[in-house]
Amino acid sequence: MNEWYYYWDIGQTSIPIFAMHQKLVVYTFLLISCLEIRFASTTSDAITTTKFLKDSEALVSSSGNFKLGFFRPINSTYRYLGIWFNNKPFNGQLEIVWVANRDSPLKDSSGILKISDDGNLQVLDAQNKIHWSSNVSSKANSSAAQLLDTGNLVLLPDVGNNSIWQSFDHPTDSFLPQSTLVFNQTMPDDVPQSWKSINDPSRGRFRLVRLPRSLPECAILEGDKIYYRTGPWNGYVFLGAPYPRSDVATGFSVVDVQDGTMKILYELVDPSILQRFVLTYDGRLAQKHWSDGSNNWETAWQSFGSDCDIYGKCGEFTICNPVKAPICECLKGFVPRKVDEWSRGNWTNGCIRKTPLQCEAKGDKSDKFLQLKQIKVPDYAQRILAIPDNCESKCLGNCSCLAYSYYPGIGCMLLNVSLIDMQQFSVGGVDLFVRLAYSELPGESSKWKVIIAVIVIMSAVVSATLLYFLWTRLGHRYGKRSKTILKETQFHDLPLFEFAKLASATNHFSAANKLGEGGFGPVYKGIWDDGQHIAVKRLSRASGQGLQEFMNEVELISKLQHKNLVRLYGCCVEGDEKLLVYELLPNKSLDAILFDPEHRKLLDWEKRFEIIQGICRGLLYLHRDSRLRIIHRDLKPSNILLDEELNPKISDFGMARIFGTKQDQANTQRIAGTYGYMSPEYAMEGRFSEKSDVFSFGVLLLEIVCGRRNNNYQDYESLNLLAYAWKLWTNNGILSLIDPIVYKPCYERQILNCIQVGLLCVQEFPADRPNVSALILMLDVDGIENLPRPKEPGFTRSEVCSSYSAPQNGQDGCSANFVSLTAVSGR
Repeated sequence: MNEWYYYWDIGQTSIPIFAMHQKLVVYTFLLISCLEIRFASTTSDAITTTKFLKDSEALVSSSGNFKLGFFRPINSTYRYLGIWFNNKPFNGQLEIVWVANRDSPLKDSSGILKISDDGNLQVLDAQNKIHWSSNVSSKANSSAAQLLDTGNLVLLPDVGNNSIWQSFDHPTDSFLPQSTLVFNQTMPDDVPQSWKSINDPSRGRFRLVRLPRSLPECAILEGDKIYYRTGPWNGYVFLGAPYPRSDVATGFSVVDVQDGTMKILYELVDPSILQRFVLTYDGRLAQKHWSDGSNNWETAWQSFGSDCDIYGKCGEFTICNPVKAPICECLKGFVPRKVDEWSRGNWTNGCIRKTPLQCEAKGDKSDKFLQLKQIKVPDYAQRILAIPDNCESKCLGNCSCLAYSYYPGIGCMLLNVSLIDMQQFSVGGVDLFVRLAYSELPGESSKWKVIIAVIVIMSAVVSATLLYFLWTRLGHRYGKRSKTILKETQFHDLPLFEFAKLASATNHFSAANKLGEGGFGPVYKGIWDDGQHIAVKRLSRASGQGLQEFMNEVELISKLQHKNLVRLYGCCVEGDEKLLVYELLPNKSLDAILFDPEHRKLLDWEKRFEIIQGICRGLLYLHRDSRLRIIHRDLKPSNILLDEELNPKISDFGMARIFGTKQDQANTQRIAGTYGYMSPEYAMEGRFSEKSDVFSFGVLLLEIVCGRRNNNYQDYESLNLLAYAWKLWTNNGILSLIDPIVYKPCYERQILNCIQVGLLCVQEFPADRPNVSALILMLDVDGIENLPRPKEPGFTRSEVCSSYSAPQNGQDGCSANFVSLTAVSGR
């Protein structure tokens, strides 16, 4: 008999539905299976005591903005119950806002969320092991759990509307609009705490807490140490966290402050805006919102913009200024506590006062105040009741008072302990008045100092003038001798070679020994008598560069030692000849291999990635780890040399600049570098910083990935590489950018990661670009979903012209992207 009886199980009862032919049963079974799969994905916004939430199911809020369900982080085998923004993933990654079992993950997909017999919400596995519970102490008598439109998961009672428990009271790393953060000493764990890593939601190193201060303020702790401090609340914003836009802080307020407790309400006037604050795994507090225009989660504000945001970066009695170099500076009237450590870039010991305060002194010899503008309020500020005009007298009348400030909404703030965690802001901040001994400030008592200073300056000017005329008169007569003295005084740390010896080593600079030529001049291969190979760079008389660039390179590279920087053996200065002698790197420069149709095959993806990492390590040394903080300003493939194992070494420091203490690092009247690798702010406004090198590195990184020059895209509607990469990125065709020679499916994630890092580096505004320290970490991230979303690059369209075209009618010509530009203007 070929008929079966088919039953549909409902609960405990089996109901016979029909009898049918065997084949028809199979077809019907497949149809019902499809319907069952569809039913499994059906969602609602609540569960009850009889309705559970399985791993394959989800709750969706009535507005459709939020979803509750089980998820698996990227590169993880564990599963967690969480809440995320529904239908707003970026590159396949969910925007998670809350995690239940963050410290007790499920090992498989057997998880279930249910209301237990005691009325608590619980996450169980297949063995009924509890991985998380709402832990309501008294019997809850719960009837349902609902996911609200605000993203709040609430546990509702049998009777009444007030929730028994809500997820808003137990944040993980985020807090959402319409939520209230409660900082209570009795519940220290119910505060935002970062993920352990970008793919691990367990508790990380950073927590957002309330500082036990007299004024309301928060801090990010790393372990038990303060990592970042918001500054005091003024009734509208935290003074130490200036917002770039006025609308960012809307709806964010401290609503209640009591002993040991502070409540912060976060609400938006427009509930349709999808937004959240998140404490990231690397210790940044960021405000993110969904942009329909870019179809992306964008960061509207974040707590960290520079190293100056790190608590106490410079120690006591210092100001940290992110646009200066070094970033730390003693207050006027103070000197470094440990000069040797300070000179090496270790500022943690801060500064000490040069002249003791005279608290009891009266009249002209009483202590004075130095006004500092737009300053982050130091830690431990104490509020007192006083009108603005009385703040100074209140501080002077207190011998322990070191500074004061006044701000509407707070009043007078006195600083009675060491001044720490001060920062110079470009916007926001307060006027801070620092107490100094009367002799440290200009006044009647300093007239003789001024007179003496004027006499000394005038004497110096007269002496310099006499020496100048004497030098010019004797210059022609004793030119050769003066050049010898110049060498002895300026190159005493560097070996000097005779021109004749270098000419002999290079076979009199024969064309056969010529390795290449750049903006400085030609480079020749040479061999010493002992067989050692060298590279000799000879300054061309036709070069736009001259003695200044030559001296700059000698000064810099002779003091730098790193495996990813080229080594300088010595130099030669005789007559009009100026030469530099380097180690010889047999594989020449990166562009000689990368852009050559045959030689590029030597660079598989693993080697290209090693080159990218090596360049990044060299930049990190220049920006952070060397004795001198250096901006290269001309990073490009022709300035990356390769040794016998194709390891990269950064070369050509003729354009580099040292960030000095008294040097304005924001602007220069002398634009030097290479078009196509210059950042927008530098090429157009003369402003340069570490982020200028980051922009150049981004262009270089994209060139390494695709194997083509930045300006070699004439066949794509005059787009340069940056614009072409951006076009592919926005149209989800970025795989087309990858050099076919290196593409393999096993490398795809790493290559896409590098492309996104490159796009982050070439963003138009410097503040959006990561620093080199962050780049090191980003290159090791597995997957683009774990990186920030890049914004449109600068210079996304460029004029296409021949490298031989000359300016016409007074217009500027185009750079060939393989020569350097030096534009000299009068000082």
